[in-house]
Amino acid sequence: MTFTRYARGLSLALICTLLPLAQAWSFTIEQVRNYAFPSALVASKQGSQVAWVVNDQGRRNIWVASGPDFVARKLTAYAEDDGQEISSLSLTDDGSRIVYVRGGEHGANWDKGLPVNVLSHPAGTKVEVWSIAVAGGQPVRLGEGDYPTVSPDGRKVAYIKDDAAWIVPTDASAEPKKLFTARGKTGSLQWSPDGTRLAFTSSRDATTYVGIYSDENTPIRWLAPDVYRDSDPTWSPDGKQIAFIRRLGDGGTPPLALEFEAKPYSIFIGDAQTGAAKAVWNSGTTLRDGAFQGFLEWAAGDRLVFNSYADGWQHLYSVAAKGGTPELLTPGNYMVEDVTLSPDRKRLVFAANTGNDQDDTERRHLFQTPVDRAKVTPLTSGAGLEWSPVLTGDDRLLFVSGTATRPPVPAILAKDGKPKLIAAELVSAKFPMDELVTPKKVTFQSADGMTVHGQLFVPKKAKGKRPAVVYLHGGPQRQMVLGWHMMAYYSNDFAINQYLAHRGFVVLSVNYRLGPGYGFDYHFPPKAGQRGASEYQDVKAAGQYLQSLPDVDANRVGIYGGSYGGYLTAMGLAHDSALFKAGVDIHGVHDWILQYGLKELLTRKAYQMPADAEQALQTGWASSPISALAAWKSPVLFITGDDDRNVRVTHTVDLWRRLRDIGVHQETLILVDETHSLQRHENVLKANAATVEFLERFLGKPAQE
Repeated sequence: MTFTRYARGLSLALICTLLPLAQAWSFTIEQVRNYAFPSALVASKQGSQVAWVVNDQGRRNIWVASGPDFVARKLTAYAEDDGQEISSLSLTDDGSRIVYVRGGEHGANWDKGLPVNVLSHPAGTKVEVWSIAVAGGQPVRLGEGDYPTVSPDGRKVAYIKDDAAWIVPTDASAEPKKLFTARGKTGSLQWSPDGTRLAFTSSRDATTYVGIYSDENTPIRWLAPDVYRDSDPTWSPDGKQIAFIRRLGDGGTPPLALEFEAKPYSIFIGDAQTGAAKAVWNSGTTLRDGAFQGFLEWAAGDRLVFNSYADGWQHLYSVAAKGGTPELLTPGNYMVEDVTLSPDRKRLVFAANTGNDQDDTERRHLFQTPVDRAKVTPLTSGAGLEWSPVLTGDDRLLFVSGTATRPPVPAILAKDGKPKLIAAELVSAKFPMDELVTPKKVTFQSADGMTVHGQLFVPKKAKGKRPAVVYLHGGPQRQMVLGWHMMAYYSNDFAINQYLAHRGFVVLSVNYRLGPGYGFDYHFPPKAGQRGASEYQDVKAAGQYLQSLPDVDANRVGIYGGSYGGYLTAMGLAHDSALFKAGVDIHGVHDWILQYGLKELLTRKAYQMPADAEQALQTGWASSPISALAAWKSPVLFITGDDDRNVRVTHTVDLWRRLRDIGVHQETLILVDETHSLQRHENVLKANAATVEFLERFLGKPAQE
């Protein structure tokens, strides 16, 4: 049996009828999603100006605030739920103007710079660079393009268009022009401190070079071009040198396909005048040593700060520019994220999942440390979460603050060490904050002895044995937390989990192995994903853990998740339909051979096949849900956008056909012209409503006290 819903013809009014609410239920799914999500917080290098992006019911706008009072105000006036994201937000150094990109989907795996057209406009949409004065007025269009960077004097913007660098005045007083022509794809534009030169990367077939553009008459200077892929160029404060990351170029004997490939790297420094470069530090050659997390800054005292998994945890290190042994700056069993360098370059402020409470492993708090030694000082604490710290030119600390019941809001660090909200109006007065539950940290054991982490949502108002749901995040490199999430996608999932708990479901959000936050071995486990799906043990253990709870009906456990969580949802339904009685698979991966083109990867341009190539194909197949359909009995709802740029819609169509042929009950919600991240708020509500309705219909509605 198949029931298909085509989202373009399905009104919100009809969707709402799918969730008949008895008077006893005090809030709706629309109300728990009635908050505006802040992201991309940035600060000016001079003065006391901050800006951020707000997604309010799909209407994305830029907000600003100025010190010393930091009274927030909306700067732009985009009024339509049109799916056009705002990215690359930046302030001029003096804080007078903002540059940003409108359009595209920059969280995609491919085609991230192509337009998104969720409203199916016949004329289509564009990806464009814009600018607006902080004092107010209308935005001005700078040109079609992406990834802008503003010159230090604030007068020019360099950006990428057609894989080349272009330049335009920040106020659009002249037409944009192409800066230079170079082979390959141009990226990572970085202005020199004096604004006279532009560093960039040029990605070729098998190599990537770091180049320096000076002017139209001077040849591009390449920094020690070689058989490597170079990335992350960062200028020294005096503009004489550039630090960058160097990895091996493509090619060589293919590695074993059934293991993660170790990717050692080096930190190089190049002379901006001569192009000569030398290694300052080389990572080890193990998988752990090579797990560079993408942060490189030139700090005070002529030191380079970077992050590494060298000690088994995602930490900050610094090394002298002249070379030497790196200094571990953030020792301890925790993960460092969201790092920012102070205006004087002498200290680092960062978010981490640690603190003085044992539950802080599932939170984020802010800390600081000098750039030359390990002296970590906590800046925030408590039962809330703080992330995305920025420091203004006058050294004021701002960040995003959320709790288990209050959605995220920008804040400033008050004198008492607590967050002082600067845009509380982003949470609607009708938001049901007092009726939400506070999830609690839980752990349980997988069959192989792995300790698995999760957050348990227990209903406030329910009686008798209750249905329960396992929730699985995507990524898989994500950590769910004891509060509103730091990313918009998972903030929405947190709202669904809260709503399910409000409706009487017990919900278990699972941080299965492959996710960060618990050390390298948890983040990079053996035989995971297409190499053996070892993380599925954690999913099955989560379902069994729910069955063991005294207030859960062991015969009414469901499962849902998106992206990688959709993959694991399909694995649960395929392998353990007796455990998981129904599931919602949101744009999930169903066939590893298809997702990564394993056959092509194992044979492409390889004179020598990996020794385990055939075994890798067999393992990839066995690790895919489509290999275990004979045991799939439980009903499933598939939800996907057909412009998905992370997981091809082919995965859903293929599995739908396979399940149709064996008579499994399935339903579909196809969101036309929608992407992986669900850019349009109306589509988010449709997906949320369909998810809850399906789980209630097949698991049964809980009885209320």
